[in-house]
Amino acid sequence: MTTTPATATTATATAVSTGSTTTPHASASGTWTLGGELTVNRVGFGAMRLPQRGEALVENAVPRDRDSAIAVLRKAVELGVNHIDTAAFYFSPTRSANELINSALGGSYPDDLVIATKVGPCRDASGAWGTHARTPAALRGQVEENLRQLGRDHLDVVNLRIVGTDSIAERFGALAELREAGLIRHLGVSNITPEQLAEAQAIAPVVCVQNMYGIGVRPEYEDFVRLCGTQGIAFVPFYAIAAAGRQGGATAPESPEVLAVAEAHGASAAQVRIAWTLHQGPHLLAIPGTGDPAHLAANVEAGGLRLTPEDLTLLNGLHHAPEAG
Repeated sequence: MTTTPATATTATATAVSTGSTTTPHASASGTWTLGGELTVNRVGFGAMRLPQRGEALVENAVPRDRDSAIAVLRKAVELGVNHIDTAAFYFSPTRSANELINSALGGSYPDDLVIATKVGPCRDASGAWGTHARTPAALRGQVEENLRQLGRDHLDVVNLRIVGTDSIAERFGALAELREAGLIRHLGVSNITPEQLAEAQAIAPVVCVQNMYGIGVRPEYEDFVRLCGTQGIAFVPFYAIAAAGRQGGATAPESPEVLAVAEAHGASAAQVRIAWTLHQGPHLLAIPGTGDPAHLAANVEAGGLRLTPEDLTLLNGLHHAPEAG
């Protein structure tokens, strides 16, 4: 089984407060190195929410103001974010996440910026969902589309997004060939099982796993999260804040446990959820997304929130509660 070496460092910042007058910086979250060469701060930015207001990934999404979206991206980089997660299927009727990233940062992309994208899911130009890309030709087409939209000659990380538990060998092998050709620098997998991860690793190095995970969400993934850490693979949870709200955002009432920890630290519930994610291991990377500058700053600030053993005991109890997940 092929593994990819990676390293992590942890910053020594103190607990944060939403009322802090100090400008937050993503370096407070510590760093992780993907594939032995791409070092990122552990609090990154997810671009799914950027093209629209309200629910993402729907045909009738309400487009976000373009100038404000571009400003948020530039502010993220200013705050030390150097890991952006995106996809060509992140778009609203008049906004595309990749186009916004290119407009905000392209032409002079920061040298340390790592852009991770994903392939597999398919939306046509109208926004309607189609059949997942399963052939080498279809996957190459999606890689080429990401390259074109981002204005780059290679992609830093490409995650193969999976639906189902069948073999991924042919699809991952197709991406491995594009990696050998220089179009892709590193490979990851998303929404997968441990068995599918092992299948991918037998073909080419895997630098990250993107699966749904958070407080009360998929507690059965605990062993999988730890497995990734022992193998030097970053675990990048999605919907860590939204939980069951998924692409609609955090819509459910917050739990008393999370609110209690938030109050103790002068933080928000979302910040506590981000901090808990980072406390699950040095290989966990947070990619909270927003189109709001204040939320962006709060998300970055959460990287410096240090939870106490008592906090973690309380939150871990919620995570493993029978009704969770």
